[in-house]
Amino acid sequence: MRFDLVPMPPTVQDRQRDDRGYPVPAITPWEDGRPQFALTDYGRSAECARERLCSVCNVLMPRGPVWRVVGAAESAAIGEALAAGRPYRNLAPTLEGPGHRACMLYASMVCPYLARPNARRGLAAEQPDELTEHVVRGAVRGALGAVVGFGDYEFAVTGTKVMFRFFEVVEYLPHDNADAHLAELRAELAGIGGGPAQPNG
Repeated sequence: MRFDLVPMPPTVQDRQRDDRGYPVPAITPWEDGRPQFALTDYGRSAECARERLCSVCNVLMPRGPVWRVVGAAESAAIGEALAAGRPYRNLAPTLEGPGHRACMLYASMVCPYLARPNARRGLAAEQPDELTEHVVRGAVRGALGAVVGFGDYEFAVTGTKVMFRFFEVVEYLPHDNADAHLAELRAELAGIGGGPAQPNG
């Protein structure tokens, strides 16, 4: 689906756009007037973490669940835990901050890397480490990503990066192609969404 046909959350509509018209997430750095979508701006990410701002739209997230888009490995681990009736606990930190449900559903559909299993990253992390080694040019997302709701998050701001950990899965929406989330996004924007009380598995 073309990104301009995906319903846009109101909080995203005021975001600055790139030259194609893509809204630029709050944590995306700019270089020479161009957004670097595969990378994360340290200062913006720290502000979002501390102020509980959505990493996509930069608007306050209310207390309660937060959402993020996960790749194939984490999606598979969450799915397996839920199918076995076990709580999902991944204590490994991530650089990817949380957001509103609507914003993450939207991001999963319009970001080419998140939306399709065969999509490849166009940029690489400047100094890869254990948190960013997957951010390499040409990396494939892999099958079965997901939009996941978590009960809450914690964060740590170090001298060089902002790290997040997420707890208590409250919603699990797996996808091969993220167009599958269109009905969920429309319902959320219509005010009748909000996610189930228990995870979908």
